[in-house]
Parts: sequence; C-alpha cells; structure tokens
Amino acid sequence: MASARLGCDMSHVICTPEASAVIKTYSPNLMVHPLMRQSPDDEAPKPDPDTVSAGIIEMLPRLHVLVVGPGLGRDPLMHDTVSRVIRAAKEKQIPVVMDADALQIVQRDPDLVKGYKEIVLTPNVVEFKRLWDSLGLKDPGAAKETDKVESLARALDGVTIIQKGQKDFISNGKTTLVNDLEGGKKRSGGQGDTLTGSVATFLAWRKAYLDGLWDTAGHELGEDELIGLAAFGGSAITRECSRLAFLKRGRSLQASDLTDEVHGAFMGLFGDVDGDAGGSKL
Repeated sequence: MASARLGCDMSHVICTPEASAVIKTYSPNLMVHPLMRQSPDDEAPKPDPDTVSAGIIEMLPRLHVLVVGPGLGRDPLMHDTVSRVIRAAKEKQIPVVMDADALQIVQRDPDLVKGYKEIVLTPNVVEFKRLWDSLGLKDPGAAKETDKVESLARALDGVTIIQKGQKDFISNGKTTLVNDLEGGKKRSGGQGDTLTGSVATFLAWRKAYLDGLWDTAGHELGEDELIGLAAFGGSAITRECSRLAFLKRGRSLQASDLTDEVHGAFMGLFGDVDGDAGGSKL
C-alpha cells in the first residue's frame, strides 16, 4: 500500500489462494495474483517449487522491482519458491527489496544475494544480528557507529543494507549514509512494510531515470549511487510517516496508520516539483 500511495502506478501482490480474498479488500487498486502455494498439512503431495515459481517468474518482465518478505511466513515450500524467483530476478537484473521472513532465506543461503548490487536488505536489530552471526562475522570493535553495517555489506559483496534502528544506517560497503531524521515515539510491528514499499517505488523511479524518461540537464547519477539514494528516500519517508502518525494517534498508533501519511510525508520532505520546494526538508 505504501508503494501505491507514494506514486507507484501499479502494485501487484503475489500470495496464496487462501490469502487473496482478504488482500483484495485492502484496496480495489491492488493487482492480486494467488500464485504462491504452502506445504500441505496432510499427506497430500507437496507442490513442486519449480512449477509454482514458473508462474511468478513469467510476471517478472512486467515489473520494475520485486519486494519479498512482508507476509511471507516461514513455510519451506514458499521459501524454496522465493529462492527460485530471486535467482530469476537476478538474471533479468530486476531490483529486489528483502525484509522480514525473506531475510531467513539469506541467513541460510547468503550466496543467493551475494554480489548482486540490485538487492536491498532491510533488517531490524534482531534480523541484523542473525545475518551477522550466519556469516560468522566478528565484532569490529565499533570504532564508529556504521562499522557493522559496512562490514556486513562487504561480506555480501556490495549488497545495500538498511540497518534499521534509532538511526538508519545505509551502506553497500563502500558508501554509507546515515538517516537521523526524527521519527515517531512508538514503533509498531509491521511498519517495515512502509519502508519496503517506499524503497521499491524509489527503485522503480531509478529504472525510469536510467531509461532516460526525464531530462536530467546533464546531471547524471550512477547506478550504484541511485540504489543508496533510493534506500535513503524510503527510510526518510518511513521515519516521517511515523512522526506524522504519532502526532495524530499517539500510543494507539498502528503500522497501518503510516500508510495514510505517505503523501504528506513525501510533500514535506521533497516538496512539489512543479511548485516551490523551498520549504522541503531534503
């Protein structure tokens, strides 16, 4: 939903048949595809992950970016399916944003993402530690606050990581950005979905930029630089949504409240491209 509110023209949701009816009620604007399958509870034959993933892989040429993780769960068949889809996305050079349960796939198989510069991982504190431990990394001694995120990004050979926390640290191992914009005073489980959706939309705009959709007046940005900027933009939107939602809801704030603040957050941070952006924060 955050991607749609931020400006994504079309948001596709790939899910199980059991979840599709509920997801369709969220918005008539979502394109819902019940292509995923879960492991059967009984003695029924287990669906073949190659067969399940084939239908999803056929959709990839229609997408600018792929988000994996929100609502995924930990079902082994679903994880096997996702792994195949990510490999196909890499072959087609489609950017991927991974969060939540999708990060468990990276823990088990780091080579799935290692070296693919078009992937953004968005771990929280607990997920970051699990990734760190799974790669057998040692504490660098924390000479500076971004040491760990830089070390993890280097261990994954240039994958961009958004280490969520009191500040958001964003790094590909070479270039690091720190987002210390004020957020809300309450963090609700699930608000990471706003981050993944926002980052995904910025990555889709990156594709349009690289395709020359807009006149840049000679001010060219590199492909890797744009990944970091997309990650920072998504982080900034999420923190501003949290701040605005908390001002209205206080301690009753829920993750879904952030969705209503996406447009206002964007205007406050970036301003109106056709008007006066002098009052924007970024």
